[in-house]
Amino acid sequence: MSIRKTMARVAGIGVVATAALGLFSTGAANADTFVPLPGGTLTKTLSDGTVVTVSMTGESATINPSMGSTPLHRNAWVSGTAHVQLSGNNSSVGGRIYPGYVVGCQVSISGGGANGGATGGVNVDQNGPSINQGGTGVTSGGNLTLGPGQATSFYVLDQEAPDDFGQDSHNTYNAFKGNDGSVSWADETIGLNGCGGYAQARSFVNVQVQTDNVISWITLWGQPFSIG
Repeated sequence: MSIRKTMARVAGIGVVATAALGLFSTGAANADTFVPLPGGTLTKTLSDGTVVTVSMTGESATINPSMGSTPLHRNAWVSGTAHVQLSGNNSSVGGRIYPGYVVGCQVSISGGGANGGATGGVNVDQNGPSINQGGTGVTSGGNLTLGPGQATSFYVLDQEAPDDFGQDSHNTYNAFKGNDGSVSWADETIGLNGCGGYAQARSFVNVQVQTDNVISWITLWGQPFSIG
């Protein structure tokens, strides 16, 4: 993603994405608002008996009302850790963790379940996450332009790795094998332009779990928060 300085380092099953943004520089820090967020936990039993627990901890946002010095600009830095634990199945297991955020302009993203609200949420099916009505697509960058009634989603990870042919590829997930996986992100940017009304954001963690018998998608939603 061009707007973020993200370092991804795989250590065992975890990966950390860090953006060095100088949040507490003189002048800018005085206007920032730190928002602690509760995270959450979701447990689901798959058809083959595998029990999947997805949790999010250490979630927070630091809100700056206007990096562009106009009412049409918002800026926030978001952090959190997602963890996946699998149990109840002795077969080969593993999965992928896709952390991201839904951002909306004058639209509610407070709905539960598989959608992030009536407009502008994320649908998840066997093909993975996709935006529903009112959105502009799931992207891998947090520099967004939205008008009233619009919402979109983006992933916080952008990991570079060579593909099977030696060419650079970009992954928006952290893959893990075995019964345990995690990913952390720190000070990832949400930059919103063009929104003249109220704006909200909400985290999500999409997890694809694969066993010998089942491939399933699970989504954990964070609490919505205002970005001005």
